[in-house]
Amino acid sequence: MDASATATLPEGAKAQRVYLSLRDQITEGRLGDGETLPGEQKLAASFGVSRVTVRRALDALSQSGLIERRAGSGTTVRRAAQDYRRAAMDFNTLMPQLVEMGQSTTARLLSFAYGHAPDVVATSMGLAKTDKVQIAVRVRLAEDVPFSHLTTYVPAHIARNYSENDLATTPLFKLLERGGVQINKAHQSVSAMLAAPEVAEALEVAVGSALLSLKRVVQDVDGNGVEYLSALYRPDMFRLEMPLTRVGEGSARHWEPAIGQIGVT
Repeated sequence: MDASATATLPEGAKAQRVYLSLRDQITEGRLGDGETLPGEQKLAASFGVSRVTVRRALDALSQSGLIERRAGSGTTVRRAAQDYRRAAMDFNTLMPQLVEMGQSTTARLLSFAYGHAPDVVATSMGLAKTDKVQIAVRVRLAEDVPFSHLTTYVPAHIARNYSENDLATTPLFKLLERGGVQINKAHQSVSAMLAAPEVAEALEVAVGSALLSLKRVVQDVDGNGVEYLSALYRPDMFRLEMPLTRVGEGSARHWEPAIGQIGVT
């Protein structure tokens, strides 16, 4: 397992701030592979913290596999080991891209069971509290590197049309349509979330790392909820892009998403 899977944020808010700042600089390429970091004293001065605080942050970065510390030769960036291709998603074509991603990447099924949906899921899908759903947790990988943690809820009477093995090898959209579901529309929202221990282990990131969070409710032609997706993405491997255009006249001229209105909840 990658060392970052068991890494945790350093103790103390100041050390965490230093850690997250340096980590973002490395994963975004502002600090290149093989580049030598300033010494502890200079880093402490630039962040306004003590050397002990910097040392804690560097220890966590080393545990995550992002830097290499050698006595006498300083601390160097190890971005090459973490330099994965980042998937870019355009809001304008997000759904087709997600379907294509499901076909071009691999999935590892972590759990598969039937039970009652959490209240927020049942409400979003229009289910009764007594309705059972099929609950599956998967990790999707690109070139053997995990980039998304997916939890799906599907009404039991629909999910009975496919097997546990089907879900591990075939995109869910295809399974739903194969079972006769006529998908009509979906609503999704994007926010952020910190990685819990089990998610951090599955995605091979540090516990407490920031993740992109996507919630999606899919409905059929009759308006029935047929899938609820809770997806968590590594921000170093996944981003959402939104085209903007300048509209209006004079002082009322402003930026507007090219795909129309986007609700934020």
